[in-house]
Amino acid sequence: MPIRVVFADDNYLLREGVKQLIEAERPAVVVTDIRMPPTGTDEGIRAAAQIRGSHPEIGVVVLSQYAEPEYALSLLEKGAAGRAYLLKERVSDIEQLVNAIREVARGGSVIDSKVVEALVAARTRKTDSPLRDLTPREQEVLAAMAEGKNNAAIAARLFLTERAVEKHINSIFSKLGLQEEKDAHRRVRAALLFLAEARR
Repeated sequence: MPIRVVFADDNYLLREGVKQLIEAERPAVVVTDIRMPPTGTDEGIRAAAQIRGSHPEIGVVVLSQYAEPEYALSLLEKGAAGRAYLLKERVSDIEQLVNAIREVARGGSVIDSKVVEALVAARTRKTDSPLRDLTPREQEVLAAMAEGKNNAAIAARLFLTERAVEKHINSIFSKLGLQEEKDAHRRVRAALLFLAEARR
């Protein structure tokens, strides 16, 4: 089934370029710049919050010129489902953009790896972090989880078996005290905890 896309950006050339890139895909998703008129600050993030309140079934892909952890955290603070944060420099990679659109349309989430790296750098400076007990490999696995990658993708990136990834994830859940609950997805909670550490 085709996915309908609404694209909002104040840059005409970028609008036209993205339109041509995704026209054939026709992905119910909104693709928006973070900084839009009238203030040029966080209109895209605020629009995503309004859409979550009025039309929670609509996914939102936010585009930014910079890896801004605070904006990423604001986008995800009420939940990661159906949200993506990508850097504009990667928009020319049609496969990445289309995959992000498809993922948020399914209710998933995608965070650009550079944003995740910025969050990791901020987190490693926190000596009182609840993530401090994770091994370096577990931190890598959790960072990949925060990008929305599944076990197979994590295994491929880190040159591990999927079984090894599962073991690392179970260890992460145990160290973070994340118990299996009927109404809460431990994977999302772990990723949000990881992202939230940059705010502390």
